[in-house]
Amino acid sequence: MRSQLPVDHSRASSSAAPWRDPRLSPADRAETIVRLMSLEEKVAQLVGLWIGADASGEGVAPHQSDMMDGAPQWSEVIRHGLGQLTRPFGTAPVDPVLGARSLAAYQEQIVAASRFGIPAQVHEECLTGFAAWRATVYPTPLSWGASFDPQLVEEMAERIGRSMRAAGVHQGLAPVLDVTRDYRWGRTEETIGEDPYLVGTVGSAYVRGLETAGVVATLKHFAGYSASRGGRNLAPVPMGRRELADVVLPPFEMALRLGGARSVMHSYAEIDGLPVAADAGLLTGLLRDDWNFSGTVVADYFAVRFLQTLHRVAGDAGEAAGLALRAGIDVELPTVDAFGAPLVEAVKSGAVDEALIDRALRRVLTQKVELGLLDEDWRPLPDDVEQLRLDDETSQDLALRLARESVVLLRNTDGVLPLAEGLRVALVGPVADDPMAMLGCYAFPTHVGGQHPEHELGLDIPSLRDALGPLTPQLRYVPGCTITGDDTSGIAAAVAAAADSDVCVLAVGDRAGMFGRGTSGEGCDAVDLRLPGVQAELVRAVLATGTPVVLVLLTGRPYALGDEFDAAAGVVQAFFPGQRGGQALAEVLTGLVNPSGRLPVSVPRNTGGLPASYLAPPLGRRTEVSSVDPTPAFPFGYGLSYTTFEWSDPGVLGLDDQPPGDSAEPAEWAVDGEVTVQVTVRNTGSRSGTEVVQLYLHDPVAQTTRPVVRLIGYTRVPLEPGESARVAFVVPADIASFTGVPERRIVEPGDMELRFGRSSAEATAVVPLRLVGAVREVDHQRRLLSLARVERSVALPHIPEARA
Repeated sequence: MRSQLPVDHSRASSSAAPWRDPRLSPADRAETIVRLMSLEEKVAQLVGLWIGADASGEGVAPHQSDMMDGAPQWSEVIRHGLGQLTRPFGTAPVDPVLGARSLAAYQEQIVAASRFGIPAQVHEECLTGFAAWRATVYPTPLSWGASFDPQLVEEMAERIGRSMRAAGVHQGLAPVLDVTRDYRWGRTEETIGEDPYLVGTVGSAYVRGLETAGVVATLKHFAGYSASRGGRNLAPVPMGRRELADVVLPPFEMALRLGGARSVMHSYAEIDGLPVAADAGLLTGLLRDDWNFSGTVVADYFAVRFLQTLHRVAGDAGEAAGLALRAGIDVELPTVDAFGAPLVEAVKSGAVDEALIDRALRRVLTQKVELGLLDEDWRPLPDDVEQLRLDDETSQDLALRLARESVVLLRNTDGVLPLAEGLRVALVGPVADDPMAMLGCYAFPTHVGGQHPEHELGLDIPSLRDALGPLTPQLRYVPGCTITGDDTSGIAAAVAAAADSDVCVLAVGDRAGMFGRGTSGEGCDAVDLRLPGVQAELVRAVLATGTPVVLVLLTGRPYALGDEFDAAAGVVQAFFPGQRGGQALAEVLTGLVNPSGRLPVSVPRNTGGLPASYLAPPLGRRTEVSSVDPTPAFPFGYGLSYTTFEWSDPGVLGLDDQPPGDSAEPAEWAVDGEVTVQVTVRNTGSRSGTEVVQLYLHDPVAQTTRPVVRLIGYTRVPLEPGESARVAFVVPADIASFTGVPERRIVEPGDMELRFGRSSAEATAVVPLRLVGAVREVDHQRRLLSLARVERSVALPHIPEARA
């Protein structure tokens, strides 16, 4: 409904204009401007401008040159105002202080050129930290998932947001909430994991952190992008409505309701033949009408024009703009194109209703009011700009803490780890002495820095060799091979070094990049899950020496670890652990840190049967009717420690005298109620450690096929030697809901199991329950979380450690 506030048109440029009146609501302040703007001024607020972007085709992405070539010049665009400024810090290396001053100068020009004095909203990438030169690089989202620690991720995101806001940035294009569906997809490294509950809880934490710092979080990529056919970037998505509703959409629901995200970026995907950018049912019907989202929907880069050039559902740019606006897209990014002159002409010809522009404009201006950009005291230059530092000890320490928690110990035969003092250690592998092996593709040094070799890296990023050397004095390093390529000439030297050592640490993995410039990252999709280049040949040769081998994987995706890798005495997985990742790995290998990471994705045994997920129903698991066995080498949620834990006394709160598994009837659980289940965990080893208690739901009979198990709760439990804790989860029946036959989300009565597990494949205890009542339909207001409670006991005398 349009506001009926009176507007004095003669005061459009006045400092006393009603849109600057803090007594009015943000929506009413925005409305006063909407009614005064010309068509050109309205459209100018719905576009970004990317200053300094490369139009030669050698920049960020394919098709970039198509979009950037012939783009309007600065003075031409800003004469009507400007909606967004695109990546002033993330396009080329710029000193942070100089960058903030330059950004302020741009904003002054934008404000001066506009009749209404409206600044641009500034956005940047921030997936692994503020994507700017000399800014701290944190671990990738797969590492966030491996930590199973939303609180630490929230702390990281708030730190990132404060650095962005201090530089004059208002919006961050993160987090990525795509649930991994096919590990061959190059952007797997950007995802938090393969489970919607893990992705949703960790992703919501990131959103809360960023929004707490005053930066608009942008959820990516809504929706279905990660389920592309064959794991190919920007490929068709053959997804059913139930997979969309039960696997892909829940993290976005959680991040909006539990995190408070104020922006959503739509997916490049086309689902069942309909591009998301033109899907009003998804971007308006679901997102706004059903979920009550009131923020802005921004286009993924160049995606509006892609409706014409790639999807071919529009005949020209004006038609593409009309489709996008009708679907619910408010802002075209990264730079003015289809929402520029083509949209203006389409409105003037009657092909596009101006009311659609007003609808988007209200959302854009309301958000600018909420950010303080229309306040009287807004100033373009941040306070204390001369003290602006984007990488400091506090940020590095936070990056290190998260990296430590994200390292996953997968195998530790005969206690080969931690490395004993005095051993002769061979360090082998192409990523062992490569600082860039720590970084994902959206870190500034890999995303942008590689295109500017004239600039220094701008950060101190120790490699594994740098960090491990001081801790293992008798260290000998041999690369063995490169990450890619077919040169095997260095393998012989690696074999000799391993054979002449007490233990070999063999580091293999990826190099993040963009569109073929790496082995992982956007547009760097894989045809299978074999290690890149000749690295598998290097591994086989080193394993054949008989020297105990600790295989360290520094990757952006899980690679297949088949039978030929079983001879490795130790296996350690790290997913691009960030700027201090080398130190974290060295500390885990030498025992300074007890590993506590858990797999956010399964590690496959072979590349057959792809795509596969632990969320498969019975027929998606190993069966007698197929010769392909998709059972992973290491399952989702798996991870070892240097100490041991004992789990005991599972039960339902109030029914502890009824042990699970006896002949008694299962405890009743109302379809509109909740149940509290609990278990005791004790550290039975000789050193402190953290157990990750996971809770899974097993629904044995349902009206549609269901995953054998799915994660519905988890918590980290740090314990001293001998200490125990009672871990309880309050589980609402809403958690058991799924999309039924009529495509309605329901809670269905019947027998159920809640399984405490060290992983998705190892249930330490099973609590049988029975959902009672009538079939109950639930909606967007359902309860989304199982709340964990940990009560510690007094530490007991420990028993001697059994080495993991």
